[in-house]
Amino acid sequence: MKPRADARVVYSTGQGPVCPGCGFPANACCCQALAAARPAGPAGPVRVARQTHGRGGKGVTVISGLGMSAVELEQLARELKQRCGSGGRVAQDGIIEIQGEHRDTLVAELARRGIAAKRAGG
Repeated sequence: MKPRADARVVYSTGQGPVCPGCGFPANACCCQALAAARPAGPAGPVRVARQTHGRGGKGVTVISGLGMSAVELEQLARELKQRCGSGGRVAQDGIIEIQGEHRDTLVAELARRGIAAKRAGG
């Protein structure tokens, strides 16, 4: 059962723990249902490529093909940015962009986490 959209806890003293992902009380969390409905693995091959198009010649490393929820992508992107010591973002369609050339580092880190990733591009 999905809670109403306006049922988020704004302030409460008796609700107990609140889910950091969806903002609902832990007993009415909708993240668990979304995680159960999502496929277990990546939707397709995970590719780690370098792009410069539309960035004034500045290169970014792009990770695509991860079959994860938005919350998991944000967490993974945060950890990968820390690993590379660089900035980045989660773009539309579940793509993670990390500033700079970090393909080898990211492929090794994803393999360490059990995600089979391939280096794409030249």
